[in-house]
Amino acid sequence: MSIAQNLAFIKSTIPAQVTLIAVTKTHPVEKLMEVYTAGHKQFGENKVQELCDKYEALPKDIEWHLIGHLQSNKVKYIAPFVALIHSVDSIKLLQEINKQAAKNNRIISCLLQIYIANADTKFGLSFSSQTINRLH
Repeated sequence: MSIAQNLAFIKSTIPAQVTLIAVTKTHPVEKLMEVYTAGHKQFGENKVQELCDKYEALPKDIEWHLIGHLQSNKVKYIAPFVALIHSVDSIKLLQEINKQAAKNNRIISCLLQIYIANADTKFGLSFSSQTINRLH
């Protein structure tokens, strides 16, 4: 099955209100162009450097999502173009995203990652009224 056929099949199986994000992790630009040529324009990458490289190499009407862990010092690299950050895990990071978005005259949509596990290896905002109040 070709990429175009596979994409069409997948899109036919999901509800219209669901957005399909093609994860680009480890895939070469040539493969992504096949997906783009098939009509798909929402891509997700989990590494900032790879996201920036792919952004530079591909058409500018692609809607880019950062789906991996993001460090505050790397926000400035993606702030000019990223459409959605899926992994905001601290108030500090959210503040840096807001600062860098303002520098680029943008508002960057974000999804908050809430820490609900009992594992030191996991990231996220604590689910407390204090955290929620700081977001307002």
